[in-house]
Amino acid sequence: MRVLGVDPGLRSTGWGVIEQENGRLAHVANGICASTGATLAERLLSLHDQLAEIVARHAPDAAAVEQTFVNRDGAGTLKLGQARGIALLVPARAGLAVGEYAPNAVKKAVVGVGHADKCQIDHMVRLQFPGIEIAGADAADALAVALCHAFHLSAGGRLAAALARAGA
Repeated sequence: MRVLGVDPGLRSTGWGVIEQENGRLAHVANGICASTGATLAERLLSLHDQLAEIVARHAPDAAAVEQTFVNRDGAGTLKLGQARGIALLVPARAGLAVGEYAPNAVKKAVVGVGHADKCQIDHMVRLQFPGIEIAGADAADALAVALCHAFHLSAGGRLAAALARAGA
């Protein structure tokens, strides 16, 4: 199974693609979509087009998007939410199931604690995929989102298999 993770942002949206096969994880690709354009609409369109190209190129089977962290700046949070909407729309439009995870859930799944900092996330992603080039902090976060989703999908698959064996 190939999983796309997305860390949405209006200026830069991180993305990472991993593959899970027989319990093993492998890095496929990662990067950052930098929005372009003078208006909000142009920047959102730019993010849409870049994410759509990534989905077409890497053909993921599932996707996951980090939930919005609400801060004191209401206008900034609203703009981030619009970028997050694009991050949800593109894989859904491609027919993918999209998981959503709170930032603390991603950190807990990858680092082991819910309040890990960006350096710890980057370090754990590099431990999981030795020797990879990470395009930046947003890409590391996106790979962490993909890992979190892969862990949840794997656990769900094991639960379904156990229930099937039990006749439930």
